[in-house]
Amino acid sequence: MHGAIDASPMNLWAAGAILVVFILLSALFSGSETAMTAASRARMHALEKQGDPRAAIVNRLLAGRDRLIGAVLLGNTLFNIGASALLTAVLMAMVGERGAIYATAVMTVVLLVFAEVLPKTVALNYPDRTSLIVARVISFFVTIFGPVLFAVEWLVRGALYLFGLRLDQKHPLLSPEEELKSAVDLMHREGGVARADRDMFGGLLDLKELTVSDVMVHRTKMAALDADAPVADIVREVVALPFTRVPLWRESADNIVGVLHTKDLLRALTDANGDASKIQLQPILHEPWFVPETTTLEAQLQAFRKRKTHSALVVDEYGDVQGLVTLEDILEEIVGDIRDEHDVAFVGARRQADGSVIVEGSAPVRDLNRVMAWDLPDEEATTIAGLVIHEARAIPEQGQKFTFHGFRFEVLRKQRNRITLLRLTPEPKAEG
Repeated sequence: MHGAIDASPMNLWAAGAILVVFILLSALFSGSETAMTAASRARMHALEKQGDPRAAIVNRLLAGRDRLIGAVLLGNTLFNIGASALLTAVLMAMVGERGAIYATAVMTVVLLVFAEVLPKTVALNYPDRTSLIVARVISFFVTIFGPVLFAVEWLVRGALYLFGLRLDQKHPLLSPEEELKSAVDLMHREGGVARADRDMFGGLLDLKELTVSDVMVHRTKMAALDADAPVADIVREVVALPFTRVPLWRESADNIVGVLHTKDLLRALTDANGDASKIQLQPILHEPWFVPETTTLEAQLQAFRKRKTHSALVVDEYGDVQGLVTLEDILEEIVGDIRDEHDVAFVGARRQADGSVIVEGSAPVRDLNRVMAWDLPDEEATTIAGLVIHEARAIPEQGQKFTFHGFRFEVLRKQRNRITLLRLTPEPKAEG
């Protein structure tokens, strides 16, 4: 047959060796594509900072992802076609026209198993290690194929442009913070990250989204004293309170005139030889610091550090006091509940024998999620009562029941327009 490969033993061995090389190169490109796309950018960045030159090559290749994908697909296609053409020529020289059919059947199985499934399976299970191994080889081919890839890239961009797609205009579905939270949550579900670590990391990222109104002590629960009361009464009240800083008001609770620190009060009491009637409060009061309720926790944390103070009064757009936020409130969003010897344990929820939970209406949703390992939404409401009102679109009556977010809510007690006590019962999960 004119133009066919000479079917001598030496030529067959040479053709077989070339065929094996082509299949191995095809497997290299196939596995490299999977490994590079599945490699951890964070781990590669860390390895590069530690001085690993292979990680630096991987990061450079991933920075030009379009060109990387083009190189591995071009190499994979070239060697797949080359291997198929070579085997077809060899078999046609040996058995005639039927060789083309045999070559098609053999190469389909060989390429599928050894050049696609096998290398991609290895790369998918060991993406970082594989990426480091093949980094220099793939970088070499990206350089060699450079001019061809440049032309292919412009052809692809031109074709996509005709369909209205702009590669330069990327619109991610999730923000970087949301992607990080989702990644950590996924690792928690897979058992790689403890729940406490997940909550801490998520709390840190939430500082940009939460405002001081989400974590403040509401004015209805804020400890504040009348500045015009007898000093002896104020001393007695301050000693009974579990706080070191107490706001003082005059004439009305909205008119905060200063913040009293227990250490300053103790020093003044010592100077007066224990006679509270000789103490002048005004000189030892600290000027109150007011912050808008829309201030983010991240900004407030930085403000606390800059002013070297631990608390601030939260006001709304009309200047009315809404509550008190402390440095501890913000830190608890990151590390969870911080208790000292004077703190009262979280008592806003009590588990019942039937599996339900009795919850005070004023209990913050975020605190319940942490303590009970729930996942109730806290975007639209701060307290559990607020969540019920938001979902019901009305103020429920005592005895009403609702089901949403995987729980059955029952209003147990109501005072005027405030829901003060609820029963939450987790709904049984449907069988898969």
